[in-house]
Parts: sequence; structure tokens; C-alpha cells
Amino acid sequence: MSTQNPAHTKDNPQSNDQFDINESSYKTSHAAVRKARRFALQGLYEWLMTDHRFEQTGMSEWKENPPHDIAARTRASNAMHTVHLGYYHSMMREIPEQIDVLEALIAQHLDRQIDQIDMVEHAVLLIGAYELKHSLHIPYKVVLDEAMKLNTHFGATDAHKLINAVMDKLAAELRTVEVEADKGKGYKQKKQQAKADQLSTAQAEEAVVEQDNAEQATTEAPKTVEAEQQPRQPKLRIGLKSKK
Repeated sequence: MSTQNPAHTKDNPQSNDQFDINESSYKTSHAAVRKARRFALQGLYEWLMTDHRFEQTGMSEWKENPPHDIAARTRASNAMHTVHLGYYHSMMREIPEQIDVLEALIAQHLDRQIDQIDMVEHAVLLIGAYELKHSLHIPYKVVLDEAMKLNTHFGATDAHKLINAVMDKLAAELRTVEVEADKGKGYKQKKQQAKADQLSTAQAEEAVVEQDNAEQATTEAPKTVEAEQQPRQPKLRIGLKSKK
């Protein structure tokens, strides 16, 4: 007799509640969130290569690798005590649920069909788009930086150009206020720096003038003293003859 849980069968797929476990004892630091991204990328890559691809190619009957099963196997085969499990499960649950919306956001900034990009790049962009759209507590610059780190760790060497270009455009679209505020802050800083540079230049020029004046005064002073010390020569009177 099979001991398989009916909830795991294809005819009775698991609900999202299976992701809701007691995670209070797990880490929630920045390092733990970063590890959650890495595990999520690996899980999403596996899902994209199997069930998602089967669905896209009309082979839905082959679908036997849902995200919750991937997450369960990942937890069973890895030490997850340093991983932010809540964030990991959120990504593994919500990204597949929102795959159409996220892919539409990404596709508008690609120069090719989304199914033509590498699967690792695909997974990186899905995580990046998801975080920009939903993880508003994470600054957009951090999201962009973490996407580049994921690609560095798992992706191809030259893929960073695509990741960087798409993520920049997504940030401008999904975090408009934050990006514009950052640009305004950058403009203000540049303006302040330009003013400081201008002031420094004026002060430097003033110092040079003062130094030149001081050197000129030092050079002319001895000539004046020397001129004052020389005896005065009698002036010759034209038209007068000396007496014999």
C-alpha cells in the first residue's frame, strides 16, 4: 500500500498552506535573506526547466515537480538554519503564481523572446522583478546589487550586461519615486560639490595672488632701502661757468 500523501499527487495538488511552517527560530538577517535568494534561484531554475517548460510546450501531463515539492526537497537535503525560510518560501510560492505578470514586465525590456534567454538569467530576473514589485522594504539599489551577485554566483560571465540593463529599467518603472528621489539627491550632491570646488578654486586663486604680492613686496623692499642710502649727486646747472 502506498504511503504517499494524497496532497502530493498530481490529481490533488498541494495548497499554498504547505509553505506556512513555523519559521520563528530561523535567521532573518541580510545574510539569511541573501541565502534565501540563492536557494530560491536554484529552486526556480529547476521549476523552469521542468513543470513550467512542460506547461509552455503543451506537455502538462508531465508536470510532477511543483514548487512546493522542490522547496520540501531543498529543506530536507540542506542545512537551512542560516536561511530566511519565510522569504525563501514566499519567493518559491509567489513567483510561480505571478509568473505571467513578472515575465510581461521583464519581456518589454528584452531584445528577444523571454524563452530565448538562459534559464539562470530568467530566474535571476524573476527574483529581481518580484523584489522590485513586492519587497518595498528593500531599497531598489540593494535589489539590483543582489541580482548582479546572483548572476555572478550562478550565471554566465557576460550575462551581467543583460541583467544590469533590464533591472535598471525595471527599477525606473516599479520604483519611480525612489529612483527619482535618488537622482534628485545625486543632483543636489553634485551641485554642492560644484559649489565647494568653485569656492576652493577661488580660495586657491586668492592665496596665489597674496603669495605673489608678498614675494613682490619682499623683492622691492631692499631696492628702496638701497636707493635711500646712496648720496645725492649735485645737479649740474646749465649755462653757469665756474669761477677761476
